[in-house]
Amino acid sequence: MQRFGPGFLLFAPFLSGCGQQPAYNATQTAQHHGGRYLGIGVYPASELWPHLAAPDRNADPHAATLEDDTQLIVVVDSNSGEIRQCGNMSGHCIGMNPWDAALGQGRAAPVALDAHQADLDREARENSAATNAAVEDVSARATRSRRR
Repeated sequence: MQRFGPGFLLFAPFLSGCGQQPAYNATQTAQHHGGRYLGIGVYPASELWPHLAAPDRNADPHAATLEDDTQLIVVVDSNSGEIRQCGNMSGHCIGMNPWDAALGQGRAAPVALDAHQADLDREARENSAATNAAVEDVSARATRSRRR
């Protein structure tokens, strides 16, 4: 009596990982599981973080402060669009909500530019050519002065 058909061998490698959860799964972050806050990422705290003028500093001498934060946890509120950045030890959060107000003049697409990419590319080529010509001129003068 045969228990498994020939098709089992095709699917056996895929079934070997069933029930195991990876420590971090990039596809899980793309899926919404019904929670209000969605993770954007965890980043190292910069040198400026402890210099925030935090009005609600804790009076408890044992409580973690901004200086104790080593990581910043960044999330987005899926209901409001607010983005929050919070210290991992102090719990202090700052936020911004780009959806709070209408975009101001010059902030909606298409935006006005003072130069187009083609202009910048042309200027870079011209600057590069001028620099190369100047280097060649200096090199030629140095060669002539050595000959004298």
